[in-house]
Amino acid sequence: MSESLVTLDNLTVEFEGRPVVDRVNLNVHRGDIITIIGPNGAGKTTLIKAILGIQKLTRGAVRLANNLVIGYVPQHLTLEPTLPLSVKRFMLLSGRPLSECENALARTGVSHLLDASVHHLSGGERQRLLLARALVRQPDLLVLDEPAQGVDINGQAALYELIRQLRDELHCGVIMISHDLHLVMAATDKVICLNQHVCCSGYPADISHDPAFIDTFGHQVAESLAVYHHHHNHRHDLHGNVVGSGHEECSGHAHH
Repeated sequence: MSESLVTLDNLTVEFEGRPVVDRVNLNVHRGDIITIIGPNGAGKTTLIKAILGIQKLTRGAVRLANNLVIGYVPQHLTLEPTLPLSVKRFMLLSGRPLSECENALARTGVSHLLDASVHHLSGGERQRLLLARALVRQPDLLVLDEPAQGVDINGQAALYELIRQLRDELHCGVIMISHDLHLVMAATDKVICLNQHVCCSGYPADISHDPAFIDTFGHQVAESLAVYHHHHNHRHDLHGNVVGSGHEECSGHAHH
C-alpha cells in the first residue's frame, strides 16, 4: 500500500451554524489523482482550504503525513494590475534558485515566457505558470482548484495530461477540483461527488451510473459521461492534439 498523505476524518466546516462541508472522510495516498466534483456552492473550495490549513474546522480532523510538502494551484491569480511583474520575478518569489524556477517552467511548457509580464499571459499560460510555481517546491501533494479555469478545450485536455505525467514523475498525490466532468473522467483515478457531504465516490467508469450522481447532475450528463468514458482511449499532447492508440472518437469534447 502506498504512503497515506492526507486523511480527513469527519471533516465539518460550518458558517453561522450551517454546514458547508459535512462529515467528509477521505484518504489520499501517494500516486492518487482524486477529483472533487459537485455543483456550485457544494463546499469544494472550502474543503480544499481546510486541507491546506487556511480554513478552520468546526469538527473533525485533517491529518497530514510528516513533513508533507504541498504545492497549491489556486483558482485565480490575483495581482495588483499596476505592479510590473515578470514571470521570472514571480517564480523567484518562491525563494527557490533561478535554475530550479527555469526547470519548473520548462516542465510545464512555458520557459519561453521567462521575461514576459504575468499580466499579459493567456489563461492557459497563466495556469501553467501557477503549476510551475507549485512544482518548484517538489511537492508530495499537488492541490489544484479548477486548474483548467480560463483555458480553451484543447488546452484543458493537455493540462490534465500534464498533471498525470507530473504525478508519475514526482510520485506525488493529486487532489483537484473541477467542473469539466468529461475531461476529468479521462484524467482521474477516483471521483468524489460533493454536495456539502460526499454524495458518492468511486472510479470514473462507475460513478456515472450512481443514483446520487444522477440526482446531482441529471440523466443527460450521466449518459454522456458513460459514452465519453467508453470512447476516450487516447491521449493529448501539450497542444491538445490526439496522440496514442485507439479511436479518435472523443465524444466528450462535443458536450462541453
